[in-house]
Amino acid sequence: MGDKANTRSGAAGREPTADRPADIRNVVLVGHGGSGKTTLVEALAQTAGAVGRAGRVEDGGTVSDYDAIEHRTRRSVQLSLVPVAWDGCKINLLDTPGYADFVGELRAGLRAADAALFVVSAAQEADAVAGATRAVWEECAAVGMPRAIVVTHLDTARTDYAGLTGVLAALFGGDDPDAILPLYLPVHGPEGADGHAPATGLVGLLTERIFDYATGVRREDPPDEAQRPLIAEARARLIEGIIAESEDETLMDRYLGGERIDVGTLVEDLEKAVARGTFHPVLAAAPAPEGGSQGLGTVELLDLITRGFPTPLERPAPSVVAPGGPADAAGTAVPCDPDGPLVAEVVKTSSDPYVGRISLVRVFSGTLRPDETVHVSGHGLTDPGHPAEDPDGDRHDAEERIGALTSPFGKQQRPLARCVAGDLACVAKLGRAETGDTLSAKDAPLLMEPWSMPEPLLPVAIEAHGKADEDRLSQGLARLVAEDPTMRLEQNRDTHQVVLWCLGEAHADVALDRLRGRYGVRVDTVPHKVALRETFGAASAGRGRLVKQSGGHGQYAICEIDVEPLPAGSGIEFVDRVVGGAVPRSFIPSVERGVRAQAARGVAAGHPLVDVRVTLRDGKAHSVDSSDAAFQAAGALALREAAAEVPVHLLEPVAEVSVLVPDEYVGAVMGDLSGRRGRVAGTEQAGPGRTLVRAEVPEIEIGRYAIDLRSVSHGTGSFDRVYVRHEPMPPQVADRVREQAENGV
Repeated sequence: MGDKANTRSGAAGREPTADRPADIRNVVLVGHGGSGKTTLVEALAQTAGAVGRAGRVEDGGTVSDYDAIEHRTRRSVQLSLVPVAWDGCKINLLDTPGYADFVGELRAGLRAADAALFVVSAAQEADAVAGATRAVWEECAAVGMPRAIVVTHLDTARTDYAGLTGVLAALFGGDDPDAILPLYLPVHGPEGADGHAPATGLVGLLTERIFDYATGVRREDPPDEAQRPLIAEARARLIEGIIAESEDETLMDRYLGGERIDVGTLVEDLEKAVARGTFHPVLAAAPAPEGGSQGLGTVELLDLITRGFPTPLERPAPSVVAPGGPADAAGTAVPCDPDGPLVAEVVKTSSDPYVGRISLVRVFSGTLRPDETVHVSGHGLTDPGHPAEDPDGDRHDAEERIGALTSPFGKQQRPLARCVAGDLACVAKLGRAETGDTLSAKDAPLLMEPWSMPEPLLPVAIEAHGKADEDRLSQGLARLVAEDPTMRLEQNRDTHQVVLWCLGEAHADVALDRLRGRYGVRVDTVPHKVALRETFGAASAGRGRLVKQSGGHGQYAICEIDVEPLPAGSGIEFVDRVVGGAVPRSFIPSVERGVRAQAARGVAAGHPLVDVRVTLRDGKAHSVDSSDAAFQAAGALALREAAAEVPVHLLEPVAEVSVLVPDEYVGAVMGDLSGRRGRVAGTEQAGPGRTLVRAEVPEIEIGRYAIDLRSVSHGTGSFDRVYVRHEPMPPQVADRVREQAENGV
């Protein structure tokens, strides 16, 4: 940013460390899948001198810590940290997945960062950019997080750079598109055989200097006279945008009065506006050419990060409360002070086949040191969705010893002597801590407010592949969900299925792959069952007769019942109307147990019977052969006989679904919900350009809605669901369900 950049381009170090929060920058890279985030991280690391050519590190790997799944799918599925040194600062680059299924990793990166780089590919359509990143942009805006935009793939796409920056301003600028302006314009080299002229350099709009990267080493030159008219218009607009955000109220009047504003003043105001999150510069970047050491725009981007992005001292930390206190207790802010009370948070949990569990930790206050004992507090994730590995203890209120601290770099883990406030580090073998937990001093435990995570809404029913897998399944699932807070584990009592709730198909595939690869548990997926119910369509009567007298002690029980339907939600009522002792008082509870047991098993399609009143009105007993078991069996037989005489309705669960989408997709969403037998209850505005659609939809119709909504809304929609009630299923649908049950589907 400016002429001083040249003096800093060689001030890189290979071992990034920091002893003061003022020397740390935490930056998360956000962007659509394929936008080039990982390539950009590697290019920045190469320019900073952290790696050799093409992002290679000493062990022959790359700067990015790919796991086996990422190598196989060629898709980033996890948050990765790459620390580099530049201009006396340690920059923690947090590379996030671009695919919507791994938004939990993105949220973790946002939690750990103090600023965001939105990476946009010039080769992608504007709709893809908007659908994938606009919601995250708005989320960052809501908390005032500083942001900048980096355009990639200029060397592979025919792009109108000025037109693209205008599109980005319209997408992300909201009411103030002039707050999103380019700092540099690309300079193109000679046209190739394909007629495309690759970008070989940048022109700085403030300094009016050319930064040539054609050789892979940055060189600064003055612009040609022919280039000056092209620069003038963009430069004037940039200056006006910077001045509009300046804290100096006289600057605009001086500029409009014809005064030439000093470049140093403009750069200083620009840096302050970026740090405040009120101005969002657009830059361009590309990897270094073959044999080069500096990629296009990487020096300028590193300078922006170190000079324009805030330090941890400038960003407020999440508030803390005492663990175990009132749920509505007001939190207090902690200082970003290496000498303050220890407050750190586990932002990511992963497993290494040799080291075991590795926790990526952001220290917000104090200093984390090896071999010290810390208190681990959490927000009650130890529930059916996140079961504890240690059933005898609560790992969310425990003490653990910190082992070695390391800084990740590709597959390497470089040892750290300490991790000060504002920095990030990896801690191995924190067996009682999971993602989202707080680490604090053992004699002064604290708990940080949680960050929001999306609710997993795609059910995946699984069962162990074999007996050996069944023995390891419970522990493997517990470890899997401990690593991923966007995954929920359910053991459904109605359907008796083990269900993993995921964010999408890719999320589910990765989960099952990790379950098999990391924990040696093979599972098979089976169709997910919805908890249906049965009820009588009309009043009926039944007679249960169990008479077995073939010598010796026999079985004798006869009971007669009336069954009548009740309003929804009534459950099962049992009424005794026996007179004259036809059924001895001691056996009436037996009849009730038999009726209720049969109701739980179902009377038509194997689903629990509900909302009926069963009246025992008569029966017979034998002085010797009657027994508790005999009358239980008779009660069950009577209920089945009564069901055979009348229609039995299937009841399906209905959910209230709330869908949040941009206004342009409201019609498509409402049509899709109607096609799922949904009843749209209404719509309401939920912010600029967004609408909330409310509908009641049978749950059997929305099993894959997490996937289908992305298609309908081009990746821009989200939804949640809440169970409302069970209601009768249409006859044609009920017939299909019964047929599937008979065929064992």
